[in-house]
Amino acid sequence: MLIIISDLHLGDGTTADSIAPSAFRLFARRLSESARFASIRKDGKYRPIDSMDVLLLGDIIDPLHSTRWLDTDPGDADYIRPWSDPYTAPYAKKLMEVTRAILAKNEESMSVLRSLASGEEIKLPPATLDGKPDYESRVRLPCKVRFHYMVGNHDWYYHLKGPAFDTIRLEMIQKMGLSNPASPFPFDPEESPLLMELFERHRVYARHGDIYDKFNYDREAGRDHGTIGDVFTMDVCNRFPVEVSKRYRDRLPAGIVNSLRKIANIRPVLAAPLWISGQIREYAGNHPLEDELKKVWDDISDEFLELDFVRQADKAFRFDMVDAMELIIKTSGRASFKTINDIVIWVRRRMWGGKRSFVNFAVKEPAFLNGRAQHIVYGHTHYYEVVPMRLNTFAPVPESQVYFNSGTWHSYYDLAMHNPREQRFVPYQALTYLTFYSDEEHDGRRFETWSGSYA
Repeated sequence: MLIIISDLHLGDGTTADSIAPSAFRLFARRLSESARFASIRKDGKYRPIDSMDVLLLGDIIDPLHSTRWLDTDPGDADYIRPWSDPYTAPYAKKLMEVTRAILAKNEESMSVLRSLASGEEIKLPPATLDGKPDYESRVRLPCKVRFHYMVGNHDWYYHLKGPAFDTIRLEMIQKMGLSNPASPFPFDPEESPLLMELFERHRVYARHGDIYDKFNYDREAGRDHGTIGDVFTMDVCNRFPVEVSKRYRDRLPAGIVNSLRKIANIRPVLAAPLWISGQIREYAGNHPLEDELKKVWDDISDEFLELDFVRQADKAFRFDMVDAMELIIKTSGRASFKTINDIVIWVRRRMWGGKRSFVNFAVKEPAFLNGRAQHIVYGHTHYYEVVPMRLNTFAPVPESQVYFNSGTWHSYYDLAMHNPREQRFVPYQALTYLTFYSDEEHDGRRFETWSGSYA
């Protein structure tokens, strides 16, 4: 049995809150039920499984959404950011600091993962002689969970090579109950023979999916490098509430700084200026500081656009991501909110075709085209999906091939698709996981999905 979850975005509490430990306890109960179902084999007999595999498909630990990186400024001798040279001494030290803070903040949730990994959490009854669960027996058989960590665009740092990063990964392995070695956590599944064997057994092919998002992945530089998305998140979205608090805390209406910290939960991220303008109006109204708060956004946005990393990423003679961000950011204080709305909507359509699904990329995966995988799984978008791709009639027995998106475990505010010019964001929390069975498990069933949301 293979379970896939992604996009938990566990943080250190300096920006938006992580999902509650209760979600992990619910997940543990669900896994216990799934283990019992998987133990009913294709022949109808009960034979308890002794282990299962859970793939953490990227953006699990989220060092990017931490303001701890902001304790130095450009020009400082020890200036460091997630996109700095990772092989300078301060980089691994800062990443260790942020990682430890995240693990400590989420210790209650981590303890659930460790309990699952040790076999303490899931206990199954033995089988009777006629192949049924023996619920009368006092014996209970442990079922261990093997957790496999792959990286995405918010946790790509754990893909970096070197002893300093091995030390960081070792702490994660111990605190999270991971089965990974301390060597770089895989980004491409082909980097891990163990994962490829696991995928082969379950007829699955999975990747985080950020390679299809030019805002968060640079195809020329590869995954061991920062992106414009990293810079915008850190030096604009994370920094804005810090600067507002630093300059105006004693003069602001109650609640506005905490509200601005929720920028980390905005989808899409380029809609951040709309969220900020809406929060200013909600909390400040006609407060005399409104224009000053807008000026803070403009100041840090201008500084963002002048960063060496951003300027180097700007491609001459064609419309690219830097140009898109400049359109959005630099008009935020110089244009009406309606103009900002129109630009955000236009850029979203221009850069992503107005679509949120990655299914069009899934149908180009070699594992889909050659029929080796029945199931293609991505994360990254936060939008849970189950999309039939084709009925493969070339197989000995015709079989369906399906695309899945593993959604998220997260609280966020999503820009409404209906009349987005109204600047409405819909708040809710979501929790999704996908389950794939091997041939002999769960009466021959191939997959199940579970997705819950609440507000």
